[in-house]
Amino acid sequence: MGWLIVGAVLLVGVPATMYFAQDSLLFLPQPLVGPPRVARPVEALAFEREEGVKLRGWFVQAANPRAPLVIFYGGNAEELSWQMTEPWPADWSLALVNYRGYGESEGKPSEAALFGDALVVFDALARRPDVDASRIVLVGRSLGSGVAAYVAAERQVAAVVLISPYDSMTAVARRHYPWLPVGLLLKHPFDSASRAPHIRAPLLAIAGEADRVIPPAHSRRLVEAWAGPKRFVELRDADHNDLSGAPQFWPAIDAFLREVKDRP
Repeated sequence: MGWLIVGAVLLVGVPATMYFAQDSLLFLPQPLVGPPRVARPVEALAFEREEGVKLRGWFVQAANPRAPLVIFYGGNAEELSWQMTEPWPADWSLALVNYRGYGESEGKPSEAALFGDALVVFDALARRPDVDASRIVLVGRSLGSGVAAYVAAERQVAAVVLISPYDSMTAVARRHYPWLPVGLLLKHPFDSASRAPHIRAPLLAIAGEADRVIPPAHSRRLVEAWAGPKRFVELRDADHNDLSGAPQFWPAIDAFLREVKDRP
């Protein structure tokens, strides 16, 4: 009888613990360390959402008056100010808006909140007179690849770059927790694979061959489902957190953005 009780406790207790802990496992809000100084003009951004929640970030301006724009969506432990120091092409503007709870953005993150916020931010940026709305490229890393895929399914964009993307958070969780009924427990499925067949924007997907967080098989499944033109770059020996340090990483992004900018 004792073993039956222990088994019942484990059977119910472990899934229940994972259910209530999943937000803290999936979202890891980081504080604002302090925006770095960069050579280009930087404008502070603020967006007010429901119940007075404010999202904050930055608009890094290109030199030309009506420039193409990269909107960047970060990973689950990524406060975005450091992206200003990355080698983004100077002829592109760059928008960085922290998720709820990250940096100086207020509120609590969730899939629904991130998706709703991303559409509001996209629409506001597309209306700016210094943005070429016909050349907006979404770039999503890891968790942010699901946000980018959602926006690309809901809005017309010039192209999408996905870094360490996944088919769905449910599929990734099943790989890491095969003993759990993940489909019943997960509140934030981030099901990019179901959206991919409806997205016709060109795609560049970059994955690390040695990625143990999101193994490249999940990236390949998403790319296979993508309806638009697609390019998949798998970087040898690169893991999840060192992917952007691979020698081929930035040249691949630069070449792709150049193609988008030069497109008639």
